[in-house]
Amino acid sequence: MRSFRTDRRLAGFTLVELLVVIAIIGVLVALLLPAVQAAREAARRNSCKNNLKQLGLASLNYESSKKHLPPSVQFDYATTPGSNIGWGVHGQLMPYMEQQAVSNLIKLDQPWNGQMAISNVRIPGFQCPSDTRSEEVRDTGAGQPFLYPTNYGFNMGTWMVYDPTTHTGGDGVFYPNSDLPLSRVLDGTSNTLLSGEVKAWQPYTRDGGPASTTIPNTVAEATAQVASAGDKKDTGHTEWPHGRVHHSGITATMTPNTATPFDLNGVQVDGDFNSWQEGKGGAAGSPTYAMVTVRSNHAGQAQVGMVDGSVQSINDGIDLLVWRGMATRDGGETASQ
Repeated sequence: MRSFRTDRRLAGFTLVELLVVIAIIGVLVALLLPAVQAAREAARRNSCKNNLKQLGLASLNYESSKKHLPPSVQFDYATTPGSNIGWGVHGQLMPYMEQQAVSNLIKLDQPWNGQMAISNVRIPGFQCPSDTRSEEVRDTGAGQPFLYPTNYGFNMGTWMVYDPTTHTGGDGVFYPNSDLPLSRVLDGTSNTLLSGEVKAWQPYTRDGGPASTTIPNTVAEATAQVASAGDKKDTGHTEWPHGRVHHSGITATMTPNTATPFDLNGVQVDGDFNSWQEGKGGAAGSPTYAMVTVRSNHAGQAQVGMVDGSVQSINDGIDLLVWRGMATRDGGETASQ
């Protein structure tokens, strides 16, 4: 009886083939991951840009209705010195945004810190999705609302924000008790800053100084200003209803993302500065000088809204004088200068 032998090759991968496949997959992942991350960041940046756009449109609608832009905060310094409860621009724009449900529950003629309708309410239009710390809720005090931070501040000028003794505001578009119509923005609505990005839980110093009333022109001078105030905080921009500059404002003292370090509990951090909180200048009624820098989580740039409702991306390396010119409402500068 004849027998037949059939050779059969076993199906499968050799160890070398498996390692080659794994190596190829690893290379592909390494190539694709940055592209995926870049695409996600681009989407977040576009969402942030849209938020600034909506704030710009809301400001224009407010001005159309009231015939003036909203003040940074409204209060009577003579009767409520040190008041901590005036509504800022964010709250005043609520009726002109797609937040009607919340807007219907707040009373802008009453202190914000007793209105629990805003407690634990997250308003996406006030937050940049690239800032993960914007998800951290702030406990503002006993009997007061819990608040999500904001990533957008409104233009309160270049350096001096408010003098309570003369009731004089700064050179920006917003300051306490202002009633500026668009016609007062003499530099042009397309050339003038309305708002800009800020970081949630921004460190800052306050209630002291300034080291000099002359606007700082170098990082060293700016750092000295930060050091001139003794009250150190890490809660900047965590109270969006609050009308003071360190919570709801920006100033163009220094260019976007400028690092001005100070020591906070043994850690070096980049600090902002508010000499005296608006309306809280002590018995002498000290003026408010503030350096609240535009800061962004978008690498190498920051996005800003203009008074006409447009949005621009500003590189960190912008010339300081050009940047300050964009912040003044009637300084006679143009963006090309």
